[in-house]
Amino acid sequence: MADLPLALALGAGMLAAVNPCGFALLPAYLSLLVLGDDTPSRTVAVGRALAATTAMTAGFAALFAVFGLAIQPVAGQVQQHLPWFTIAFGLLIAAAGAWLLAGRQLPSMAPKLRRAPKVSRSLPSMALFGAAYATASLGCTIAPFLAIVVSAFRSGSTAEGITLFTAYAAGMGLIVGAASLTVALTRTTAVTRLRRLGAIAPRLGGGLLLLVGAYVAYYGWYEIRALRDPTTTDPVIDTAAGIQRAVADTLDAAGPAVIAVLFALLLLASILIWRRKRTSRRAGVQP
Repeated sequence: MADLPLALALGAGMLAAVNPCGFALLPAYLSLLVLGDDTPSRTVAVGRALAATTAMTAGFAALFAVFGLAIQPVAGQVQQHLPWFTIAFGLLIAAAGAWLLAGRQLPSMAPKLRRAPKVSRSLPSMALFGAAYATASLGCTIAPFLAIVVSAFRSGSTAEGITLFTAYAAGMGLIVGAASLTVALTRTTAVTRLRRLGAIAPRLGGGLLLLVGAYVAYYGWYEIRALRDPTTTDPVIDTAAGIQRAVADTLDAAGPAVIAVLFALLLLASILIWRRKRTSRRAGVQP
C-alpha cells in the first residue's frame, strides 16, 4: 500500500475536473449554485454547495467506475467513438438550456414535498450533472484513469484499486468543492442582483447552459475531425484550450496538498461565519 501512486491518482482526479472536453461544464455548474438559489445567506449557501459537490462528485465517480471497468478490455476500440458521446451530451445540455431559456421548467427528479428542503430536491439533478460531466470528459480522461486506477484492479488487488479510485474521485471533488465554497462565500452580492431580475434569472441560466452545451457538442465534433486529420485546428477550441491549459497548469503547479489546504481554509471560514452568526442571534434574543 505504501507504494501506491496516491498523489498521482489524486492529481489526475484534480486535472479531470478541468479537462478540455468537459471544462466548460464547471463554470456552468457553479453558475447553477447562484442562479438556482434566491436566498442570499452564506451559511445556507455553503451547506447547499457542499451537498451539491458531494452529489456531483458521486455522479462523476460512479460513471467513471462503471464505464472504466466495463470497457477496460476494449478501451482502444471504444475510445475512438467517445467523441460521439460528447456530442450527444452537449446537444442534450443545449436542449435543456433552450427549454429553460423559453421559460419552461425541467422535470423534477424527486417527489415534490411541500416541506422538503430545497437542497434535497437538487441532489439527484446534481448527481446527473456529475454523470454528464464525466460522460463529456471521457474522451480526454479515460486513458489516465485506466492507466492509474483500472490497472490496479487488473493486477489482482481489489483493495489497491479501490484506494486509487477513491483518491481519483477525491481529487475531482477537491476542485469542485473549493470552487463551490468560493462561490458560496462570495455569492451574496450576485444573488441580490439576480433577485432584482426576477423571472429573467432562470432564463440566464438556460442561456448559459445552451452556450455550454453547444460548445461541448462542438468540441466532440472537433475531436472527430482531429482523429481523422491530426493537423486540424480550430480558433474556438484553441482559445478555450488556452484558458483550460492555464488553469490546469496552475492546479498542477499547486499540487494536491495546496488545494486540500485551500479547501480546508474555505471550509473553516464557512464554519467561523456560521458560528459568528449563531452567536449574534443568541446575543440578540438575550434580555
